[in-house]
Amino acid sequence: MTDTAKLAELLHEAALKYPIVCRIVDGDEADWPRWYAKWLLDLADFRSLLPARPARSQVADALVAADRYYAHAAPAERWEDVYARELAARFGA
Repeated sequence: MTDTAKLAELLHEAALKYPIVCRIVDGDEADWPRWYAKWLLDLADFRSLLPARPARSQVADALVAADRYYAHAAPAERWEDVYARELAARFGA
């Protein structure tokens, strides 16, 4: 499995956990990019796929950029794969 595929699986795993967090806080997590960034950096194996540890804000910014691209381009692939490529391109995974 490539590092980009591993990143996509981490994003998929985070997406499974995100609704649980929303239920716990009784609604949507207002700052989803920071939540995903924190989860990826602190609770997942994301760091092991990178040559250096990016700041949480950098990961959140990359997720927002990927989200904008995905919403605009509407590619026929999973969002996790698109976002993973963006993260890999930005952080050298």
